[in-house]
Amino acid sequence: MSRFTLPPEAVLRAREKVVLDHMRDEVVQDWDATLSTFPHPHYELIAPMTVHDGDGPVREYYHDTRVAFPDQNHEIIALRHAHDAVIVEFWLTGTHRGPLGKIPPTGSAHRTRMTAYFVFDADENLIIERIYFDQLTILKQLLGGLDKTKPADLLTLGRAVVGAFATAGGAPDPRLTHTTAPDLGD
Repeated sequence: MSRFTLPPEAVLRAREKVVLDHMRDEVVQDWDATLSTFPHPHYELIAPMTVHDGDGPVREYYHDTRVAFPDQNHEIIALRHAHDAVIVEFWLTGTHRGPLGKIPPTGSAHRTRMTAYFVFDADENLIIERIYFDQLTILKQLLGGLDKTKPADLLTLGRAVVGAFATAGGAPDPRLTHTTAPDLGD
């Protein structure tokens, strides 16, 4: 199969089912079912340049994001196929009820447009979920819901800004920065 040719329809539908099951299981927080869609769980979050690789780190990622956003949900906008991936555009929604890293809970909701690449290997195993989004879009919504006339909300705002700066100082995962150009042929 050429790198620019889509697989047969049956393969596309099978991949689509894996991805839709995966996303549904994330929403209902059935982590065993979600993880079963991978032979080896692997998430790449491009905005913060972080990688969660393996069962333990991915479960920790699930835990941390659901503590921050216990009602996290996906609203699918579009689903597309590539020769080795299913690409999903979606709205990620949630209410900030717990700490998000070093950012304290604000009680604000967010609705953020994202794109996820679900990459499959030659044996049709899901090997990567690579997610693209704008962190500032989320932060603006979380902080924008605070009432700047209330001392408690001003304190939360200050802690959130300090937490955001502390989070932004981390080094990017080298697996996301040391990339090689694809072989595009002639």
